[in-house]
Amino acid sequence: MQTSPDRHEYPAHWEADVVLRDGGTARIRPITVDDAERLVSFYEQVSDESKYYRFFAPYPRLSAKDVHRFTHHDFVDRVGLAATVGGEFIATVRYDRIGTDGMPASAPADEAEVAFLVQDAHQGRGVASALLEHIGAVARERGIRRFAAEVLPANTKMIKVFTDAGYTQKRSFEDGVVRLEFDLEPTDRSLAVQYAREQRAEARSVQRLLAPGSVAVVGTGRTPGGVGRSILDNIRDAGFTGALYAVNKALPEDLKELDGVPAHRSVRDIDGPVDLAVVAVPAEHVPEAVTECGEHGVQGLVVVSAGYAESGPEGRERQRELVRHARTYGMRIIGPNAFGVINTSPEVRLNASLAPEMPRPGRIGLFAQSGAIGIALLSRLQRRGSGVTGVTGVSTFVSSGNRADVSGNDVIQYWYDDPDTDVVLMYLESIGNPRKFTRLARRTAAAKPLVVVQGAGSAPQGHAVRATRLPHATVSALLRQAGVIRVDTITELVDAGLLLARQPLPAGPRVAILGNSESLGLLTYDACLSEGLRPLRPLDLTTGASAQDFHAALLRVLGDDACDAVVATAIPAIGEGSPGDAELAEALRSAAEAVPGKPVLVVHVELGGLAEALSAAASTAPQPDTAAAVPRRLRPSQQLPAPVRAQEPAAPAACSRLIPAYPAAERAVRALGEAVKYAQWRRDSADPGKVPEYEDTDEKGAARLIDGMLARGQGLTLGTEETCELLGQYGIAVRKAVPAFTPDDAVRAAEALGYPVALKATAPHLRHRADLGGVRLDLADEEQLRRAYAELTGLFGKPEELRPVVQAMAPRGVDTVVRAVIDPAAGAVLSFGLAGAASQLLGDMAHRLVPVTDREAASLVRSIRTAPLLFGWRGSTPVDTPALEELLLRVSRLVDDHPEVVAVTLEPVVVAPRGLTVLGASVRLAPPPARDDLGPRTLPVY
Repeated sequence: MQTSPDRHEYPAHWEADVVLRDGGTARIRPITVDDAERLVSFYEQVSDESKYYRFFAPYPRLSAKDVHRFTHHDFVDRVGLAATVGGEFIATVRYDRIGTDGMPASAPADEAEVAFLVQDAHQGRGVASALLEHIGAVARERGIRRFAAEVLPANTKMIKVFTDAGYTQKRSFEDGVVRLEFDLEPTDRSLAVQYAREQRAEARSVQRLLAPGSVAVVGTGRTPGGVGRSILDNIRDAGFTGALYAVNKALPEDLKELDGVPAHRSVRDIDGPVDLAVVAVPAEHVPEAVTECGEHGVQGLVVVSAGYAESGPEGRERQRELVRHARTYGMRIIGPNAFGVINTSPEVRLNASLAPEMPRPGRIGLFAQSGAIGIALLSRLQRRGSGVTGVTGVSTFVSSGNRADVSGNDVIQYWYDDPDTDVVLMYLESIGNPRKFTRLARRTAAAKPLVVVQGAGSAPQGHAVRATRLPHATVSALLRQAGVIRVDTITELVDAGLLLARQPLPAGPRVAILGNSESLGLLTYDACLSEGLRPLRPLDLTTGASAQDFHAALLRVLGDDACDAVVATAIPAIGEGSPGDAELAEALRSAAEAVPGKPVLVVHVELGGLAEALSAAASTAPQPDTAAAVPRRLRPSQQLPAPVRAQEPAAPAACSRLIPAYPAAERAVRALGEAVKYAQWRRDSADPGKVPEYEDTDEKGAARLIDGMLARGQGLTLGTEETCELLGQYGIAVRKAVPAFTPDDAVRAAEALGYPVALKATAPHLRHRADLGGVRLDLADEEQLRRAYAELTGLFGKPEELRPVVQAMAPRGVDTVVRAVIDPAAGAVLSFGLAGAASQLLGDMAHRLVPVTDREAASLVRSIRTAPLLFGWRGSTPVDTPALEELLLRVSRLVDDHPEVVAVTLEPVVVAPRGLTVLGASVRLAPPPARDDLGPRTLPVY
């Protein structure tokens, strides 16, 4: 692409792929001098009406002068962007900087006129809204703070684009033209609009992959066996409700069907639309298949072919090219190296995967990056669904493979408002964009449970995503604060998911325990204590308990206001009066339904029959006449571990209470503990608190200081005086420390500050290390100060090596540390802990995402394990935690208001019974990124 001959080079970082309202994709990029022919061709396809709306007069064609003007930009005062599909323009937007007189201008003028033109065939796809986000971000980057647009009153679609964007705006009408002026500074409403559009677009893009009306399997072999043929068989045998096609360029020209499925040599030969193509050809043939699919109008691809990023550098480049190629045609990709997708909805019944059996339909959405883990999860849910718990099955399943395009974030967007999914289970080997994942998780978790197993893997192969510098444990803590139910194993993932799928959330941690085994009841009691629950005294029904005894006992404890959840334990009983499995299961189920609102779990020991009976009492397993139950012969290597079935249960009523059963008390209680914590998070998130304003903060003054400091370099750690001055703009006072290069300097400093004083060595290897003897406290006079100075220099070396300082003594209290850091992937993170061994050796730090609310600051202080030291542990005087919370909020505001502040450390912060003192501080500055979290919607860059 040719570089503009004007003032600035081509801004490649403005290029972006975006998802449009209908789920398709488009490429947004700057317009250059090479685009003259594309611009003319684009304009010829625009209707006369749209041209009239753009130029306020009939304008059938562009003149050579127009073409030159619209393709030559300096990328500062004149900028044009185009949205492209298949390399051709579908829409354009441009701005021209203007002065107060409305004439062309340069900086420092901060207003620009903006105008759009969208091809009629692509109107209604959200193209203009996406372009507005991107041209707005470009303008802000170039110092433009306000847009003006003149629109004809009849052009209601364009007026709606501007008015719906959520910016602060003014509207006037003069000379038959509507004039709109709006600030480009993001507002809460504009961000809410942007996120809502992002959710709708990304959800729709996934829906097109999971609920297609027609599917073509590219790479279907003539004979059984092979990946493509297996997937074709799986789709057919699942009873897919749409049109299915087999495609293989090696098929004979006279072959019209494969086992009843229409067969073609190319996707181009298919007479009719194809919504989804499953690509199962060798990697070297995938580009040809993608081209055929794109030219035929295929909406999305599932690429199961291997040989991409997992195979090395050449494969990584092949994968990047695959994504670029597919997006050129507006297609999204699951894969490559994917296991496939499944949708059990009766309206779809799609099994476009390597799983030989369709899972039971149910209410659980399942995502796994790894195909092997996906197989394991489907197998466990299959077994537990029919033979262990009787809890619901799967709504949709996505195994993303190399996750080159569609990721867990996209699927969460789909599940957020999917009426067929109540619980989301995810196995993530890595989180490529923790900042976005956390935002989406917080919103989703407020509506439905999100359970995650997070591996400790690196960024997905072939991705150009920013890697997080945060420890794995810190990322996990941030996920929990976003409402994610974080578990460690896939066993725990299934255990928690099955409980959350059909049982109500507990109102609190109080757990009633009943059963026919005193020992098992005590084990359950101990497990509850280990999980931080509050178990009531176990109710022993004795080994002779009947089904009616269980029923009556469960009714009684469910009706007890002192109980929030019930764990029923059962062991095999011998004797004529012992209840049968079906009888006991029905007794438990009927009692739970009679008193709804509290979760009920069963712990059983060697009671396969009871688990099966619980399943039969209320099951969502498909009936024998459904297409999902159609049997077919499989090779042993294809078969998932099959559950042992007793008899096919009858279909339950929609309101049936499905009681999960667990083979061990620890597993049941761990799942219940996660449900309790999640329910508490739901209650807390309903009132997240507010970000307070402080009258003594000077945001503009801080911005001036930062601009002046950054003018000296790209990134720097501030000196002591600059640090104190910047922090002072936000009401954060740092106790003065006076350098003392000689004993006389120390005495003069102490006399100026006033005794008693502290003498500290600030060399990096001694800083904050009182345990090494580098700090002398409570020096009451000159004699003590000189003696301490001699001791320090005698122990550790010359003053220039120690860098000693003198500081006035602070009131006694608890030493703490406050940190804020801008992580490349997770964003701004605020951390708190006690200074010294607690945080450095034991890692006892708590973290919150910035901006922090008042409730989050209070929670942060109380989240560390050593928090009791702040609240009067063992008779000590409680310290001023409200002052500490205010300090945390001020630091949060500083880094939130100024993204140039990339690191802040306050250590130690001595929190006394009244007030606190910041004894040490450091601040690091760096230029902010060109695009941040307030920027426009984009897909990951490759």
